[in-house]
Amino acid sequence: MNITFIGGGNMAAAIIGGLARQGGHRIRVLDRNPGKLAKLAGDFGVAGLDALPDHFAADDIVVLAVKPQGLREVALSLASRLNGALVVSIAAGIRLDALSRWLETSRIVRVMPNTPSMVGKGVSGVYADASVCADDRAAVCEMMGAVGMVTELASEDGIDDITCVSGSGPAYVFYFMEAMVDAAREVGFDAAEARRLVLATFEGAVELVRHSDEEISTLRANVTSKGGSTARAIARFDADHVKSAIVAGAHDCRARSVEMGQQLSQD
Repeated sequence: MNITFIGGGNMAAAIIGGLARQGGHRIRVLDRNPGKLAKLAGDFGVAGLDALPDHFAADDIVVLAVKPQGLREVALSLASRLNGALVVSIAAGIRLDALSRWLETSRIVRVMPNTPSMVGKGVSGVYADASVCADDRAAVCEMMGAVGMVTELASEDGIDDITCVSGSGPAYVFYFMEAMVDAAREVGFDAAEARRLVLATFEGAVELVRHSDEEISTLRANVTSKGGSTARAIARFDADHVKSAIVAGAHDCRARSVEMGQQLSQD
């Protein structure tokens, strides 16, 4: 694939790294920060650009990896240069109808990746409307498969749905990990040991779920002996409505994703 990234931030770097490991791609990156371009070139052997190319080819892939607030300006500058190239947007919120107006093309795929893509364990939601051909969809899924799991979404609203689960989900996990590290520190472990214990506990729990046919709720119940110490902790979580707060927070996250899309997709 011939792939040009517009923007060389963390998520772009994660995808570039995965593609570099996969091999067989010609990758260029445009970014205003020379130091960032130098690092990407040194780490992954990609070509750096300091300005938009005059034109692209129809078999190119152009990845929009700039901040959502700056995407309209970039898209308007790209419109006359695309020549039918496939556009992939990883910018949060901005919907296809706005992207199509700005870019003057409908050959666009939206992707919602997440930060574990940086270590090849990402989850990416992919959506394109019916006008995008199967080969284009497959190319984008192959590209994102270089950094983890890919799921194709049935509607554009699915981008908001996956944002509140996988897109923002790592932050929820980190939040819980922070709390467990705090608890470990309070009972006497030093910072390094607290981190090591919590990390191993999460890794072990995830592997147990992965290798078990039991529901997650059953695995949790299996650890929670009636009247035991775990039961008392879970009782406190239930009394403080921790589970319902997490679910409500995910819904709030989705609502904000929708709001951002409406705000940022205006001309």
